[in-house]
Amino acid sequence: MLFIYRILINLILFLSPIIFILRILKKKEHPLRFSEKLCFFSKKRTKGKLIWFHGASVGEILSVIPLIEKLEKNKKIKQVLITSNTLSSSKIISNLKLKKTIHQFFPIDTNYHTNKFLKYWNPAVAIFIDSEIWPNTIINIKKKNIPLVLLNARITKKSFRRWKKFINIAKTLFQKFDTCISSNLESKKYLYFFGAKKIKFFGNLKFSQTEMNENSLSKDFKKTISKKKIWCASSTHESEEILCANVHKKLKNKYKNLLTVIIPRHVHRTEKITNQIKELNLKVHTHEPKKKIQPNTDIYLVNSYGNTKSFFKICKTVFLGGSMIKHGGQNPLEAVRFGCNILHGPNYWNFYEIYNLLNKYEVSFKVKNFKQLSDKVDLMLKKKNNSKNINLKIKKLGNRILNSTLKEINFFINKK
Repeated sequence: MLFIYRILINLILFLSPIIFILRILKKKEHPLRFSEKLCFFSKKRTKGKLIWFHGASVGEILSVIPLIEKLEKNKKIKQVLITSNTLSSSKIISNLKLKKTIHQFFPIDTNYHTNKFLKYWNPAVAIFIDSEIWPNTIINIKKKNIPLVLLNARITKKSFRRWKKFINIAKTLFQKFDTCISSNLESKKYLYFFGAKKIKFFGNLKFSQTEMNENSLSKDFKKTISKKKIWCASSTHESEEILCANVHKKLKNKYKNLLTVIIPRHVHRTEKITNQIKELNLKVHTHEPKKKIQPNTDIYLVNSYGNTKSFFKICKTVFLGGSMIKHGGQNPLEAVRFGCNILHGPNYWNFYEIYNLLNKYEVSFKVKNFKQLSDKVDLMLKKKNNSKNINLKIKKLGNRILNSTLKEINFFINKK
């Protein structure tokens, strides 16, 4: 199986000029830095101990920023290298105020390129985030006796079934890691199945994640809504927008200044959603920075990406979609870090452990139908804002997970 993989990865290398050109045209690749993936490095390696983190994209990288901030204070560490695969993640890193940390794109996973990469950067510890498993890189790291960590490891049921089809290669790769720090108990169970040597579980590192500053809302908008009762339905799927619009319709007689913000998971559905809501005789306002919101607006429909966090800052009751339908729910951590109370439907298997923990902390609440959702929104609108209390709970949990993780990583840093 590894032989077939190596043939395929070399075929990708052969086609890489065409792939890079197409990706540059689609603005998915950096026109000047794409060559980093072929090991033409744009940054210099500082003398001394270097720690290497690799994550696929934005989510994985952001989850380790608090850890990197702590590692930068360690005088033994002279440089931190972050690699990723996507253009968006490189932009995020460039906005961070990290003194010792640099970014490069992850090399194509051929034997030649991984060896060239490891020879140049010579990391004291290699840390792969989430579910990043690259066979040639992993094998060559261990050939050089570099400590290898799988951090915030995540194996879903779907990926477990996929790995199980290639059980021998899966066991070979997972057993290469010196330690696997699991993000949840399900992943821990799967890691045991694949024979991982040392498995730790402290909790999901994303609880300690630092939020980037984001504010796409105008002062006029904030002023207009400051006097309103406001709640938000985010990452909604088909049928969930109408459900939330009906909740608004039921509650608007009780709260004359009620505003419901709906952020669909897929914004291309905006026109259809608008028409459906208008059939309920509700006033819809689509999100445009220069378009003034009218006082009689019922539903504020967000029709573009990149605004969610701004709304989480002002909406302290959030219904997360994909949970009233059989989709498996959406990740609640982003909203929780902004001090939001979370409402979700009965279908949340993609984030089962996170939701159960948040339910235990009385931060998230399950609702099964329209009545339960409208009753819970009503209750939340009456309640005093408890976002500071939520922030304290999550911060305390995040710090515990972060400190336990740091202790484990420091073991390898001090050992090398």
